[in-house]
Amino acid sequence: MVVLVHLGFITWVITGGFLAIRWWWLVLLHLPTLVWGVLLEWYGWVCPLTPLENTLRTGRDMAVYDTGFIENYIVPVVYPEGLTREIQMAMAVVLVLINAVAYWLVIHRNFLKR
Repeated sequence: MVVLVHLGFITWVITGGFLAIRWWWLVLLHLPTLVWGVLLEWYGWVCPLTPLENTLRTGRDMAVYDTGFIENYIVPVVYPEGLTREIQMAMAVVLVLINAVAYWLVIHRNFLKR
């Protein structure tokens, strides 16, 4: 369940701005999570869901991983060679750029077209 929440959070951080095009009030929920997601990537911090997942895995005698969720589940598919700081920082920049487009559309549709 934690893995699904983790994946949902990542998806929300990446795409939540586009949902705000339709429902502008989602900006209030999305912006703080976007900032958190960018900071996690930029500084290489570990998401709090990762230790929680590892704790739950330990309690069930499952293998734990000593990297983050992205490094363990996403990186092997997207970046087979491993996640470097430079890639993480680039991911943060891409995250900002994707959401800059989304928020430009939010502003244009909801506030400038009136």
